[in-house]
Amino acid sequence: MRRASFTAAAAGLPLWFVEHDIARAADQVITPSTSPNSRPGLALIGCGGQGSGDLAGAAKFGNVVALCDVKENALSGAVKRFTKDDKVPATFTDFRKILERKDVDIIVNGTPDHWHSLINIGAARAKKDVYGEKPLTLTIDEGKHVIRAVRENKIVFQTGTQQRSDRRFRLACELIRNGRLGKLQTVEVFVPAGLREGPFATDQVAPAGLNWDLWLGQAPKVGYMKERAGNSFRWWWDYAGGPVTDWGAHHNDIARWAIGQDGPIAVEAKATVDPIAGGFTTCKEFEATLTYANDIRQIVKTTTADSPFGGIIDPKGQRNGIRFTGTDGWLWVNRGDMSASKEEIFMTPLPAGALKLEESNNHMANFFDCVRSRKDPVASVENGHRSAVVGHLIIIAMQQGRKLQWDPVKEIFTGDGAKEANPHLVREMRKPYDYSFVS
Repeated sequence: MRRASFTAAAAGLPLWFVEHDIARAADQVITPSTSPNSRPGLALIGCGGQGSGDLAGAAKFGNVVALCDVKENALSGAVKRFTKDDKVPATFTDFRKILERKDVDIIVNGTPDHWHSLINIGAARAKKDVYGEKPLTLTIDEGKHVIRAVRENKIVFQTGTQQRSDRRFRLACELIRNGRLGKLQTVEVFVPAGLREGPFATDQVAPAGLNWDLWLGQAPKVGYMKERAGNSFRWWWDYAGGPVTDWGAHHNDIARWAIGQDGPIAVEAKATVDPIAGGFTTCKEFEATLTYANDIRQIVKTTTADSPFGGIIDPKGQRNGIRFTGTDGWLWVNRGDMSASKEEIFMTPLPAGALKLEESNNHMANFFDCVRSRKDPVASVENGHRSAVVGHLIIIAMQQGRKLQWDPVKEIFTGDGAKEANPHLVREMRKPYDYSFVS
């Protein structure tokens, strides 16, 4: 009781919910490890800030044996960070060499978005379990290839949508799925705006120690530009989806979890601020409306500090979170806050027999539990794909400039505009960086 009360107070969660979590955790039995080593061998591909952070979490459960990056400075920094007890991780610039190693059991994929799919597929074919950063893919078609590789090779795959392991978001989704808001009507997703900068110099020289062609991978061949590399990759259509697939990947996943459907049946979207010629190509700000079965609307938009809704303000001064509205009230949730139109919406316990969603309170621990049990983690490859599809649909609708109808089962556009939109489910991959690269 003391533990539950402390956790509830610290997290701002109702005591009944935390008590239930603790009781359920006590009843769970983890299947003993069948690995020859109780601490599996870990390899990181993509040694930037997010990837290194992921590996630091994974290193609590395994031993870091190998690192890979196309940037020598990132690689050397990771070596210093993850050398332990004089055991220096092996280093590579071609990730395929890591996939050949027998001492590597698990891949942590922290690369830019346009490299996610090929590395995940290659790792699956090499029988390595994978913790893969979000969004799962660069295109909708890629997701089908990733799912096939994961399932055919029977690996464990966790998508890095960490909010599925946040108690607040799970509670919000359980309340909504159990009708606490009455009939769900609207889901409003607020994400921080992207960057709008440029034009950039085009005569830049790639720094020593960077394999620029390999960094570009499947994307079109272009000259080096420091504004394309690093974290700036997410503001270029060639490599990512801007704010749509950055924070949007997290919040759209939770929205879909609460709605309880595979995907929407219609989408329309528009950029509200145009990019600067010669600069970043993704939109800085946008608005989108997705329609689900049962007349549920999901509105996704970038927003600033003058938003009329509550929530933590991030360092850019922007609101960031999700607001669910039903016939019996509303509920707001983000990583630091939960509030509702009536306190009893989340303070009143759910009845016995209520729908319970899969529990995870630590995303990396959940992954390693599943590595041992060989069960699906909370953010399975299918969930990663279907939630990424939401962002990809928004981007396609934005670029097509029209409302589009979507079949979430067949995963194709239908009706007016389908002929023009369906070719955008896939992108041409620059050779040799197509699927044969990891065959």
